Amino acid sequence: MRKHVVVHGRVQGVFFRDSTRQRAQAAGVAGWVANRADGTVEAVFEGDDDAVESLVAWMHDGPRGADVERVEVEDDAAEDLTGFEVR
Repeated sequence: MRKHVVVHGRVQGVFFRDSTRQRAQAAGVAGWVANRADGTVEAVFEGDDDAVESLVAWMHDGPRGADVERVEVEDDAAEDLTGFEVR
């Protein structure tokens, strides 16, 4: 399973990317997470269905200090990614 996620709200400067990386690595999910110029956080998760869905659910709250207003989630075709990186 692969999901493309964009998180809106106060999500930069609150360790959102690093927290996402830690959770993804712990769950064995591949992909990446990045800050976008418009103030959102964008991520791609690829892996086991339950693990990916769990990460997507967590993105609706994020780390302490985040104020998530809206989360966009799209299904994507898997690319057989390995590892997880902060961009």
